[in-house]
Amino acid sequence: MPATLGGVPAPSAPRSTRGEQTRSHILATALRLFRDEGYDAATMRAVAAEAGVSVGNAYYYFESKDHLIQAYYEEIGKAHRELALARLTGVRDLAERLRVALDSHLEVIEPYHAFAGSFFRVAADPRSPLSPFSAESAPAREEAIRFFATVVDGSSTRIPAALRAELPRLLWLLHMGVVLYWVHDRSPGARRTAELVERGVPLVVKLIGLARLPGVRGALDDAIALIRSLMPPEPPIAPEAVRAPSRLLR
Repeated sequence: MPATLGGVPAPSAPRSTRGEQTRSHILATALRLFRDEGYDAATMRAVAAEAGVSVGNAYYYFESKDHLIQAYYEEIGKAHRELALARLTGVRDLAERLRVALDSHLEVIEPYHAFAGSFFRVAADPRSPLSPFSAESAPAREEAIRFFATVVDGSSTRIPAALRAELPRLLWLLHMGVVLYWVHDRSPGARRTAELVERGVPLVVKLIGLARLPGVRGALDDAIALIRSLMPPEPPIAPEAVRAPSRLLR
């Protein structure tokens, strides 16, 4: 089933190599304009002009700027997973695996820090299809949760079964919190966000360890039930699926 945005099917780019190259060129141009000029200034007309294609051609591959942002989510997610998975090879300690996962994402999104503030005004609107919690963002969200399932499954840490089933989603929420802090971080090189990850990850892993204590089990079950009731429904997590290429907007 084709990806949709606001109930409208996303346009399918030609399967030819030339079509894919054109689509990739338009997307790369848009991301550069988002980074250099800001979200508001990077209109579809500006993207088309900068990419050297007609406005109609730009709309053929991306129906709107929202579709460009969804493709941005996909590209950022893909780059993050590739970088982090390469660094996670042979790492078994959960704290180190989580630190690598979060640090790798900060490294990938660093060039877009200046753009993040203006874009966040749009994505923070719960009615926006660009919200990370929206139905339209589900493909990117699901792949990110699958990635965190891989982070958990590759560790040697003993985790209660009930928590283990929900932990990838909880770590994705933690990841979203780190990104939100990063958006507002004006320290040189987002140093404070790096410190948040460095000092916060060991605390998170210690809390995970406390879940094995009998006296904590009841509170843990209540917390998991609350989170399940608040989060959008997701399909079952298949950790190995993180390696499969996404079909979003393809």
